[in-house]
Amino acid sequence: MALTLIVDDDADAAEMLAAQLAERGHAVVVAHSLRDARRQLAVQPTELVLLDLRLPDGHGLALFDEPALAQASVVLMTGYATLETAVQALRLGALDYLIKPVTAEQLDAVLQRVLPVPSAEARSDWRQQVDASGRFGHLVGRAPCMQRIYQQIARVAQTGVTVLVTGESGTGKELVARTLHDESRRRERPFLAVNCGAISPQLMESEIFGHEKGSFTGADRQHQGFFERADGGTLFLDEVTEMPLELQVKLLRVLETGSFMRVGSTTLRQTDVRIVAATNRDPWQAVEQGQLREDLLYRLNVFPIALPPLRERLEDLGLLCTHFLLEIGQREGQAKRLSPAGLDKLADYRWPGNVRELRNVLQRVYVMSEGDTITTEWLPSNGPARAPAMALGGDPDLRVALGTPLADVEQRLILQTLRHYGNHRERTAAALGVSLKTLYNKLKTYESEPP
Repeated sequence: MALTLIVDDDADAAEMLAAQLAERGHAVVVAHSLRDARRQLAVQPTELVLLDLRLPDGHGLALFDEPALAQASVVLMTGYATLETAVQALRLGALDYLIKPVTAEQLDAVLQRVLPVPSAEARSDWRQQVDASGRFGHLVGRAPCMQRIYQQIARVAQTGVTVLVTGESGTGKELVARTLHDESRRRERPFLAVNCGAISPQLMESEIFGHEKGSFTGADRQHQGFFERADGGTLFLDEVTEMPLELQVKLLRVLETGSFMRVGSTTLRQTDVRIVAATNRDPWQAVEQGQLREDLLYRLNVFPIALPPLRERLEDLGLLCTHFLLEIGQREGQAKRLSPAGLDKLADYRWPGNVRELRNVLQRVYVMSEGDTITTEWLPSNGPARAPAMALGGDPDLRVALGTPLADVEQRLILQTLRHYGNHRERTAAALGVSLKTLYNKLKTYESEPP
């Protein structure tokens, strides 16, 4: 039975909230001040704390100084919330915040987000899966850094907490999201993935939230967006830093209230979707550059998972090669294996495109290799050491005149990087720190523009 501490100086509101929690099987204790709350935390461990912002003997955020609070899930509740206090609470470690008066729907939503499911519903131990097959869910590897990732996934999957996955392009961020979904209680509901960098900014709002018939030119029928289609399941937002700022505001509202409106509609719709976001960029740098709202980042970054690049887990290289070659052999109808010399050569490669590049390389050499053994003949070799930033294309520097439009600078940098890597698009995307889809979209745009 979960123990919940309600910290609220409003006795009537606390009593009503306690009754609602008791109906849901929670043991509840109530404190009407910071002093009472500290005493309760010292007496017994608490799983969930519903913390009011204004208390008679101080500010509710002062309770975060208590070491015992680190073991609890904290949800701020207040009738006086501002953006600054919400961001401050999330920065200190709160998992969510609610606006008073708290409704039964809001309470149910926050309980689902921040508390684990009962142990009877828990999935099998991730260690058993790794020991038996060298994989966990959709992920492959036994390296210590990957086992730490598995431990994080297994823990957070049993909650409804929002997850932010970071890592270089090709490291498997969508596979993390799919594993999270499959290991959660939402596994029977939809899993939908949307690449925010591959959708036109003009169409993104319609794709995510849906639209009504006639809401804009070309809207000849009603359209359900990702939030409606993923209801009850998981929505994976890849390259979330590519989302337009005005749309980030609406995404933040959905995360806060669980409600949204289709484009061209005034009807508020409720949704129950678990968000897993991902980016191959440094999200804090995106905030500094004005491309990601700070308040949205705190909402998304409740549980961060950082994926290591392939070069940091080369002990998994043999396991990954066996896995991919088995998949390819089953699909093509002929089994092939990698020679020891071939594995050694792959271990010497730098893998700028990470696991995705490894899979593509193995697909290519499978086709080119005769017989059932893959030798070193068609395997990649490291070319010249990667050029330092802005030293590309054979020139010592990429020089631009002051006042050159940023779009032109970006185009020159992308095209020159592409030439530097011999038109190898995957390596170019990895060097630039963007996804392959984003690079394709940029190149397509350049082809359609007049010189």
